[in-house]
Amino acid sequence: MNIHHIGIAVEDLEQAARPYRVLGYALEAQGTVESQGVEVWMLRSGPSRLELLKATRPDSAIARFIEKRGPGLHHIALATPNLTAELQQLAAQGTPLIDAAPRPGFGGHRVAFIHPKWSGGVLVELVEAHE
Repeated sequence: MNIHHIGIAVEDLEQAARPYRVLGYALEAQGTVESQGVEVWMLRSGPSRLELLKATRPDSAIARFIEKRGPGLHHIALATPNLTAELQQLAAQGTPLIDAAPRPGFGGHRVAFIHPKWSGGVLVELVEAHE
């Protein structure tokens, strides 16, 4: 699997994007994932993407993350061509899944998260991507 993007929890999208823009990242896409309570800016430089995540409501996972840990690295996302098959294989191996089935993510992608206790404290997102 390739890295699809790195997710970063932020309080201010414009301010958080500034240093990455200096480094050559450009805004590739932006939008809101209502079901997750986040506003998203996807920055891209070549094949590399950074996903800036700002909470849109206080009960969202990003709001809770920032309240507990402050802004910063939230997750690493890995691309898979068949998310359902990947989840089935991981579940069969006893992997602690946050999402046993795909859910809608940013940009129309199907996504699922793996519990950080499985991956040394890192939240892993699987993204069904066909690129």
